[in-house]
Amino acid sequence: MRMPMPRARRAQDPVERQQLLRVRGRSVAWLPPLMVLCAVPVLDWVTGGDFRVISWLVLVPGIAAAFCGVWTTALFAVLAMLTYVAGDNAWPHQYRTGLPDFILLAVGGVMSVLACAVRLRAQERMLHMRAVVDTTRKILLRQLPPHVGGLDHAEVYLAADSEARVGGDFYDIQPSPHGTRVLLGDVQGKGLGAVEAASVLLGTFREAAYYEAAPGTVAERLETRMIRHVRYCAHVGRDDAERFATAVLLDFPELRSERTDWGPDTTGVGTLTVDIVNFGHEPPLLVSPDGVRVLMPGDGLPLGLSELEPTDPTGPPTTGGPGRVGITVRLAPDESLLLVTDGVTEARDGDGVFFPLRAYLSRAIAADPRAATDPVALVRLVHAGVLGHTGGHLDDDTTIFAVRRGTGTGRAPGATVLP
Repeated sequence: MRMPMPRARRAQDPVERQQLLRVRGRSVAWLPPLMVLCAVPVLDWVTGGDFRVISWLVLVPGIAAAFCGVWTTALFAVLAMLTYVAGDNAWPHQYRTGLPDFILLAVGGVMSVLACAVRLRAQERMLHMRAVVDTTRKILLRQLPPHVGGLDHAEVYLAADSEARVGGDFYDIQPSPHGTRVLLGDVQGKGLGAVEAASVLLGTFREAAYYEAAPGTVAERLETRMIRHVRYCAHVGRDDAERFATAVLLDFPELRSERTDWGPDTTGVGTLTVDIVNFGHEPPLLVSPDGVRVLMPGDGLPLGLSELEPTDPTGPPTTGGPGRVGITVRLAPDESLLLVTDGVTEARDGDGVFFPLRAYLSRAIAADPRAATDPVALVRLVHAGVLGHTGGHLDDDTTIFAVRRGTGTGRAPGATVLP
């Protein structure tokens, strides 16, 4: 269940400004220029003949160009000129501003209409680019059913670049005949190169997690794909040839799906086995009504850096492949797993203090133990804490992901429904 994307503090774009000029779904963008059109003649009459302000009507088409369409702007330009003629001729001859100000008003009207046309064209282009970005984000971070592969989940993704709306963080859930697999990670760096690397890893995960029986094999496939991607970038001379990615891979072998790609709606009340492979990522947190526990250190090698680890062919194989740290834990019915990217743990306040995630969660769970069994409430807690700690200013992409054994309803009993 994906939480709606909140808005950090940032400048409003033209689309949002126009959306603000609506009352009960109807546009009132014509109201500001109309108010100026009515106010200027009144002000001109009040100030008297020694201080004429009738030429301020040139503001009317200019304001209309910022909010209205081309034809509405042209209409206000004409109304401004007619009002000018009527208002100026109402004064004695010695107080009239005459033809020069009328020409100024006419030129201002024409320029406002042209500026409005340019604005609308740029806005249309921006909307098109936003649609492309949104489509890219939906492909990269596809929408997940609220109850998938026997798991209940909730997640929120906040891009540090509010205009790009997508970054290097990635996550997905893949049911398979061998169990349900979960992947969350963060590609080093920013920009389109990080987005491309994230898409490469997600594509590999969606295939390998479905077909491969062992989580260690899935881990090796991810590592191999990242190395291939890095080598490709080096061969074509791109500057992201040293890119890597941290990630956490979860494997729930007991939640096998034999009937559909997304798994039957299986539920259970017993403990659940989960195998965890850490690729140098922030350690998962086990959240229960009794408190918060760190499951494992994030000291494994990130994806793309396995060649730095010396291998011992005579040693025992590791759970997650060469240089990988893997553990197996039991997940009780009232426990949830919380995964975050470094956008949470490295979030700073105005004094440069890092966000104390574990301490903050411990206090919140102590105040409301039910949040530990509700992924939605858990994600909400962390999201509110991060934005409160940073004042709404995010310096890095931020992903918060919570998962627990499914109840068959998409949320825990008594959980808060997302708006």
